[in-house]
Amino acid sequence: MQATDRKALTYAAVIALGGFLFGFDAAVISGVVGFVTPEFGLDDWQIGLVVGAPTLAAIFAALSVGPAADVLGRKKVMLALAFLYALSATASAFAPDVATLIAARLIGGLAFGSLMLAPIYIAELSPARLRGRMVSVNQLNIVIGFSAAYFANYFLLQASQSGEPWVQAIGLDRYAWRWMLGIEVLPAVAWLVSMVFVPESPRWLMLRGRENRARGILEKITPRNRIDAKLSEIAATVAEAPDRLAARIRRVFRPELRLILVIGVVVGISQQISGINSVYFYAPTIFEQSGVGTNAAFAQATWIGIINVIFTVVAMLTIDRFGRRPLMILGLAGVAISMSISAYGFHQARYELPVEAAVELGDQLDLDELRQVAGVRFDNDLEFKGAVAAAIGETALTAHEAKLIGAAIQMNPRIVLVGILGFVASFAISLGPVMWVLFSEIFPNAIRGVCMSVMGVINSGVSFFVQFIFPWELSNLGTATTFLLYAIAAGIFLVLVAWLLPETRGRTLEELESELTALRRPNALRTRASGNG
Repeated sequence: MQATDRKALTYAAVIALGGFLFGFDAAVISGVVGFVTPEFGLDDWQIGLVVGAPTLAAIFAALSVGPAADVLGRKKVMLALAFLYALSATASAFAPDVATLIAARLIGGLAFGSLMLAPIYIAELSPARLRGRMVSVNQLNIVIGFSAAYFANYFLLQASQSGEPWVQAIGLDRYAWRWMLGIEVLPAVAWLVSMVFVPESPRWLMLRGRENRARGILEKITPRNRIDAKLSEIAATVAEAPDRLAARIRRVFRPELRLILVIGVVVGISQQISGINSVYFYAPTIFEQSGVGTNAAFAQATWIGIINVIFTVVAMLTIDRFGRRPLMILGLAGVAISMSISAYGFHQARYELPVEAAVELGDQLDLDELRQVAGVRFDNDLEFKGAVAAAIGETALTAHEAKLIGAAIQMNPRIVLVGILGFVASFAISLGPVMWVLFSEIFPNAIRGVCMSVMGVINSGVSFFVQFIFPWELSNLGTATTFLLYAIAAGIFLVLVAWLLPETRGRTLEELESELTALRRPNALRTRASGNG
């Protein structure tokens, strides 16, 4: 690897630390839900709002981060986002009530704008032949952040139960969930400091007429014999760039971009409608539904992080070799199959609370009330939870749900574990990294920031919807039906992606702009993809 490539990769790695923070911030709530639900007395909708609040705020961030980055520059906006992550983590850890917790997480959601901006920033600092891999560094850091959060939650949970003097001294035994949220301050501050040393995007500088500064940065990341040619390529695509935001927004909806927008919308929805953030943000809750207990559920969640990292690395190593389109098709097929396996596992479950188990739980719950459901066989989780709630009350069921399910369920939890891990692997090799690579490639230079904002709004909106209704789905549709719906959605979008998606690997951003805006029909895209795939 040339020295200029190493420099570009270093910058990409620093920018992608924002991905780590996104992943950590997003996944850490999975361990918090079980603590704050009884402490604050949350219902299904409140749980969904606590979990989904950052994604709700991310819709606003998606609208604003692209235009802000086009006006202020990529670097300044990234520095502001790093500060918001640190502020959100601090406020979440000290939240005295659910309203404050939601507000603090909304602040963190504004920082999710880094998810939309980082691929642009990285792509604009990367050579074409390595662009897919470098943009995927952002996705790798996201999944490393997810994994770090799962492990942090697990170890903090174990430590909180250890009874060690230092645990009691810092309040970890009483406030484990606050430590889970607050520890994010450390990587947030580290990212803020590191971003100071990353240069501005040369493409943005050219948009602002600062050619000398752009040349100086290109000298660091581009071979000397390619600098003039690269400047000419960039200049050609920004020469007619509209300066005003309104003009950029109007250009997004011009006829020549219509098909590109359709592709972006389909890819953006397909990533979230698969249910990925239900799995990421409710992982211990899902595993508790299979009867393994709280500690085992937290331990199994760490496997999500491990599988996520492994298969994201596989995607990084193959995305520039096999292309974007094959990975997307393979991944969506895997998602549909894996979610079907999980749905089957839960569909096979039966529930019967043994009398002796009811007696053991009698020191925590009213034994006479529990006897009403002890020894009765139920065919699904909805029937079981409904009967238990009628006997002991919704509040008691919520507080002791994991223990009750663990004592009553009759199923093979390995089926669910295999399905969930297969789903994560399929997502990590396709929808996770490939979507952001595609978004950083298919939109024209001059309005890339605005287009990324539009796609971010759609992606975040679907993500919030999926997260928000998941607790309600479990309570009203049941686990089997919920996962079956995700499998069906993945199958539908598999067909759409196979029909619409072109191949983009191996071309410069300027070449892609010229070729994609000239196309009008999906069959032309398929022909072009087969010719280059």
